[in-house]
Amino acid sequence: MRADTLSKPISVLLAVAFLVAVSACAPTQSNYEGATVGGAIGAAAGALIDHDNPWRGAVIGGALGAVAGGSLAEVSKRAAAEARQYNRPVTYQRQTSNGWQKVEAIPQPSYGNRCVVVKTYENGQLVDERMSCN
Repeated sequence: MRADTLSKPISVLLAVAFLVAVSACAPTQSNYEGATVGGAIGAAAGALIDHDNPWRGAVIGGALGAVAGGSLAEVSKRAAAEARQYNRPVTYQRQTSNGWQKVEAIPQPSYGNRCVVVKTYENGQLVDERMSCN
């Protein structure tokens, strides 16, 4: 069997193993979900971008997407916890290679310090809004 025919299945197995390892480092369900979604989106984008070797693009994009998705989920969770604890809005913002990401957690007084609305923005556009209750 030729080496180039083995490289594609091996690349796929390495990508899956890496994504499992990265998501295994995430301690909560939201981190798993963020890493999984980020990895899937990153793998698809990487495969489309790397015309010479889509498998390589998928592996690199998947790895970067998983890390970014998991960390964004962690930041959202942390912002919600701080907004609950201090009963005030909390905002985290960072610049990425694709632009700006911002997470806002806003306490909801009608729920008594238990619930906050967490909004996630990318480049100024609202991409997610969720109610987080403790």
